[in-house]
Amino acid sequence: MKRILIACGSGVCTSTVANQKISDFLNENGYEGQYKMEQCKVTEIVAKSENFDFCISTTAAPAGAKCPVLAGLPLLTGMGMEKLYQDILEQMKK
Repeated sequence: MKRILIACGSGVCTSTVANQKISDFLNENGYEGQYKMEQCKVTEIVAKSENFDFCISTTAAPAGAKCPVLAGLPLLTGMGMEKLYQDILEQMKK
């Protein structure tokens, strides 16, 4: 079971959009039931990161995270989605 942390500025709006898009993508790629996601504020990444396999942040993440942090801005802009999705699949395979 992969644990994925989804972060945005407030931990509510943007991370909810990201959560849904990532869930849809993972389910379409055969990972349904193989992950759990939690949303948080970007300022909570460092403190929470040791309990997660990787993080996706829709805004600039602080240094010091204990897990890989992927840039999630493509989830909002649509630019660079293929690269982000490939990075997510790579993290899921680890």
